[in-house]
This record gives sequence, structure tokens and C-alpha cells, in this order.
Amino acid sequence: MPPIHFVRQGHGPEIVLSHALGCDLTMWDELADCLQHHFTVLRYDHRGHGRSAAPSGAFSMDDLADDAARFIAQNACGPVHFVGLSMGGMTAQALAARHPASVRSICIANSASHYGEAAKVLWQSRVDTVRALGMEAIAEGALQRWFTPEFRDDFQGRERVNDLRRVLLSTEAKPYAEACLAVANIALDEGNRTITCPTLVIAGDRDEATPPALSEAIAAAIPGAQLQSLNAAHLSAVEQPKLFAALLEAFYQP
Repeated sequence: MPPIHFVRQGHGPEIVLSHALGCDLTMWDELADCLQHHFTVLRYDHRGHGRSAAPSGAFSMDDLADDAARFIAQNACGPVHFVGLSMGGMTAQALAARHPASVRSICIANSASHYGEAAKVLWQSRVDTVRALGMEAIAEGALQRWFTPEFRDDFQGRERVNDLRRVLLSTEAKPYAEACLAVANIALDEGNRTITCPTLVIAGDRDEATPPALSEAIAAAIPGAQLQSLNAAHLSAVEQPKLFAALLEAFYQP
């Protein structure tokens, strides 16, 4: 496992936040600020993202789940509430299936459990573009998928968009491409049927990257899962942090 960079803040039950492809732990800034008054929040950078090192060679979603399990074992006091968005939501699914003792609950936001062949072709095209032309070539398209037009045009929203553009552009092309392939090749449906912990699935009503139907399929596969939605595009926790936090807090109530 490569060294994992993380930040800890707050007091109370432990929540681990797992970010989207091409982002880093700063994606969670606003949500962490909302949660820290009642929870100990640990947010980390996936391998090859932010300040976490990237191993050489390919890796899979199972590897990202194993990273998360080791991170929890090393830095938490026991099983945690695990919150993942997009790639982080895929990590949450694999983690709960492979390492059930690591989690008290999971939240899967703006995510998918599998991709069809047409989607895999698009993922391969993105990988080829990044390998040939670098991160700049895919940045604008990613930002358009991540946020609604209103958020991109809002003053505070523009600041966050620019922050995350810088994060995306600073991500090294090679590990980003490997992460794309790990995402493209997910096959989480069978494992999802074995998940027994409490599960919250959050969809973005305006998410074109992982449309609500994908969240509905995840919720249908996991026994007892709850499904909620937010008026947001792909990075719902950035666009709607207070409402996202409210969904989590309601979910965690006994």
C-alpha cells in the first residue's frame, strides 16, 4: 500500500470521506466543516491523487478498497462510517463487501456499480487522450460534468470550480489513467448483494456522469439500502454540502 495522506478534524464518531476521480481530500472541505461539530472526520487522498503516492503499474477497485481497509485499521479506533462519492462510492461498495468489519455504515454518492461496453469505450478514449495529451485535454469536460451551470456561474461556486480545476490539473496523468481503468472495469453488483451494513445511496438529480438510474440500481441491490437525491450534478457534496450533511446526520440517527 502506498503512503496515504489524510487530515483528521472534529470530535465524535469517526467518518471517513473518500473522494472522486481527479480530486483530492479538499473536495470535502465544506462537508467536513459541517460534520466536524458532531463527528471525527478523516479524509484521505487516494493513491496517485493529492499528496498520496502512486505505485507503479495498474490497480483495481479491489486495491482501492484494500487501501481504505488498511487506512481504517491504521488510523481509526474501529469500524467507521464510510462516505464515498463517485470513485469513492465505488470504493465504499468494494470495501463493505470485502472488509465488512471495517465499516459501521456506508454512504455511496453519485456512483455506479458497473459499466456497459459503450461506457467502457468512452473510458478508454479518456485514458488514450490523457496519455497522449495530458490532463489539460480532459479538464474542461470533467468540470462540466462535475457541476451544474448555475454553480459554475455563481461567485462562490466559481472559486470552488477553480480550486478543483487546479487539483485536477496537478494530478499526474499516469496514475489518473490507471484510476480511470480501475473505474471502467468495476463489477460490484455481486458483492453489493452481500453487504449487510446500513447503507445510504445519494443520487444527483442532474448528474450526467452517473445518472440517478445508476444510484437506483445500487440501492436495489444492497439489502435495506436507503435512496435519497439532491439537486446537484456529479459532485453533489461540493454543490450542496449542507444538504448532504443533513442527509448523513438523519441517516446516522438511531
